[in-house]
Amino acid sequence: GAIPLEAQRLGLESYASDLNPVAVLINKAMIEIPPKFAGHVPVGPLSTGKGASSLGFNREWPGATGLAEDVRRYGAWMEKEARKRIGHLYHPVEITADMAKYRPDLGPYVGQTLTIIAWVWARTVKSPNPAFSHVHVPLASSFVLSTKPGKGAYVKPLVEGDQYRFTIELGIPPDDAKTGTKLANANFKCLFSKTAIETKFIRTEAQNGRMGERLMAVVAEGKRGRIYLPPTDDMEEIARSAAPLWKPDLKVTTPCHDIDRLPMYGMFTWGDVFTSRQLVALTTFSDLVLEARSKVIQDAYDAAIVDNGQDHEKRRSEATAYGDALCMYLTFVCEKLAECLTSICTWSNSPKNELIVSTFRRQALPMTWDYGEANPFATSSGSFSKNVEAICKVITTSFTMTAKGHAEQKDAQSQVISLGKFVSTDPPYYDNMGYADLSDFFYVWLRRTLKTIHPNLFATLAVPKAEELVATPYRHGSKKKAEAFFLSGMTHAMHSLAEQAHPSAPITIYYAFKQSETDTASVTSSTGWVTFLEAMHRAGLALTGTWPMRTEREGRSTGIGTNALASSIILVCRPRPSDAPTASRREFQRELNAILPEALDEMTKGIAEGHSPVAPVDLSQAIIGPGMAVFSKYTAVLEADGSPMSVKTALQLINRFLAEDDFDAETQWCLHWFEQYGWKTGEFGQADVLARSKAISVDGLAQAGVVEAGGGSVRLLKWAEYPSDWDPRSDLRLPIWEALHHLVRNLKQGGETAAGAVSAAIPGKLEAVRQLAYRLYTLCERQGWAEDARAYNELITSWSGIESATSNVQPTQRSLFE
Repeated sequence: GAIPLEAQRLGLESYASDLNPVAVLINKAMIEIPPKFAGHVPVGPLSTGKGASSLGFNREWPGATGLAEDVRRYGAWMEKEARKRIGHLYHPVEITADMAKYRPDLGPYVGQTLTIIAWVWARTVKSPNPAFSHVHVPLASSFVLSTKPGKGAYVKPLVEGDQYRFTIELGIPPDDAKTGTKLANANFKCLFSKTAIETKFIRTEAQNGRMGERLMAVVAEGKRGRIYLPPTDDMEEIARSAAPLWKPDLKVTTPCHDIDRLPMYGMFTWGDVFTSRQLVALTTFSDLVLEARSKVIQDAYDAAIVDNGQDHEKRRSEATAYGDALCMYLTFVCEKLAECLTSICTWSNSPKNELIVSTFRRQALPMTWDYGEANPFATSSGSFSKNVEAICKVITTSFTMTAKGHAEQKDAQSQVISLGKFVSTDPPYYDNMGYADLSDFFYVWLRRTLKTIHPNLFATLAVPKAEELVATPYRHGSKKKAEAFFLSGMTHAMHSLAEQAHPSAPITIYYAFKQSETDTASVTSSTGWVTFLEAMHRAGLALTGTWPMRTEREGRSTGIGTNALASSIILVCRPRPSDAPTASRREFQRELNAILPEALDEMTKGIAEGHSPVAPVDLSQAIIGPGMAVFSKYTAVLEADGSPMSVKTALQLINRFLAEDDFDAETQWCLHWFEQYGWKTGEFGQADVLARSKAISVDGLAQAGVVEAGGGSVRLLKWAEYPSDWDPRSDLRLPIWEALHHLVRNLKQGGETAAGAVSAAIPGKLEAVRQLAYRLYTLCERQGWAEDARAYNELITSWSGIESATSNVQPTQRSLFE
């Protein structure tokens, strides 16, 4: 929804469509509803209760601030009512003198009741050791609660016969606390016998309903930080006393790789993701949304939010529309609460973030062993009031426009909302995410509350999946069929855009796809990027520009320490004329030679005032624009045998021009990366953008053995880091870059004879290796990298000696590779 929202913030009337009802509802909340009630005075009664606003009626309410204020007021009413109904399930904890006897830090709190902000649980299974098979032992990945300097805390299990209990220790957590009962090979160990608890055993127990949980610790809110307390039997009994009257019974889709671990561990329905107490809390707040809606409608009618001259029916209709709008935002608060109230949430022990980490840390639902249960009535992360404020902040700061917006549910292939419009869109990303499957998590709760208000959006029991335009093998039977479905559907969708878009502006497409590769019979090919460009070309779109744009927030949890996407590729295109001619391969290459030098010169030198040169890692992506502009203006570029040239071949020709040599895609990537970073570490996002331009992936480069990738960073391997036991004859993916640096390593470590043994095994690559050595020597000399330049210079000056050594390697002679 970011594209229509930002368009609207620029003063444009926005239109949005999506197949997914969850996405449609979010779009409605962002672009459709706020302009309808811009400048309205809040109608909710003022309250001095916790979380309520003290602002009165005697002020102006610009934009959607009045709307946000009513969300705040009715949210405060909901919390107050919920506390009356289920507050007994969330008792505060009283600090007694006995508790403080061995805990000096509790002294200042004796006699006080502290609000519990989280309960930390560990899942349990019966011990596989027959001697302790009657005991449920904890599966804890960590016992650490806090790593804050001077205020460290951790759980310490105390074994007493065939029973155990948890206590809290203060100080620096020991190493064994950091791993809990987890073993290095992803299994666990029995707390009593140290017997390994294998994954298969755990899954069998879970799938048969025999997995339990045990409370390990309680986190309370102190005056200047968190207070960690041991659990009591009463605390567990209160949690287990919760008896939900409703739970989602929709089955979790399998084998969607983003959520398939849930059924593996006994969570067969979406309701199984929540504990009983969490279900009671969520159903209570969900019911209160509809009660709040009735109050809003009556309050709006009484406040006459429309002119008094209108008849009662019109006033009632306007009041109902306002009640429906507030109901949607309050439902979103409950949705945020649902994300914070699952048994997938974890407790973060980071010094700066001691809090509940919500369910969707990334676009997948992993299995968590020790989980954090938030208190919805606290004031910390995961609480209802915090989520109210989060929603209100978005409404207040982001929905400031008055231009109209429209959102509807349509799939990309059949939509007509783009007719006569300027089109800017963000299509599905091949096979990266199972958004429809993941959206069911939210859909089951949204449908419970909003199905009578938006019956068309919630007509189905689950989010529609069959029409979702992604290459999901489990839906289509095979990867090949899934790719064919994606190509056909995307071609149809792009063709529809080409026919409907307003002719006076280009179509812009944001493609934030993390490149993937398939490897069949030793033939490596890109899937997502090339397939998408192929679909665009078949749809009759001429590509005129490709530019990388930083679109992903660096601090998002998905991107921290991971190989996460950093940039989108903006594709600028226009409909290709129906009478566009064909061209031969020779004509295509001739045009590339005429057009790309000027384009390259502009990109690298920055001829416009204030225009910075394009960075080397982005250059390969940017040059695709003018190159594909030549290719895509033709109905087809014909090969010598009359067959149409593929997009992949066209990309290879464009990149070959940029590289100036007939190097493979991996070597071209390495050249451009080396030119900017040398041997230093760079961001994964930048590496991914460059890889996509070459129709390869960073993972593929790592498999080829030329880079190290992990923790959100990428670097080229130096020649000394290449393995000494490498055998070129069994290397199925051997870039020129890799061959060169193995030659350098062998020359350095074993002289010309060792280098000759390598060259004898790669006869077809020797000339390209020599060319690359010359190029890298020149580059290193220009950059002042003397040591690296010396290594390549030594290889070049030893070339005749290496060739002599190569000729002495007999075909039948055992070599250093055997």
